[in-house]
Amino acid sequence: MTKKQALQLFEERKVRTVWDSEQEKWYFSIVDVVAVLTDSDYQGARNYWKVLKNRLAKEGNETVTNCNQLKMQAEDGKMRKTDVADTEQLFRLIQTIPSPKA
Repeated sequence: MTKKQALQLFEERKVRTVWDSEQEKWYFSIVDVVAVLTDSDYQGARNYWKVLKNRLAKEGNETVTNCNQLKMQAEDGKMRKTDVADTEQLFRLIQTIPSPKA
């Protein structure tokens, strides 16, 4: 499987992405997207995602169940596992975040 990492910019904020050539899908860092939508820093976005993920899991939301983790480059330069979503999963998650940017 060939994976290509890239940074995408949305309103001057970085969103880490990975292209999976085998599945022909983009995967997006959920925490990065949450940070953009909630106008929060990385730690705030992590906490927001943690609470949202638990709430959605309790509701039986399959989107959270289907989220994977991939290694992406962190701000310190190390490769760390982070929750990712493909485009379809990401749209479903965005719908659960009350934000005018969504």
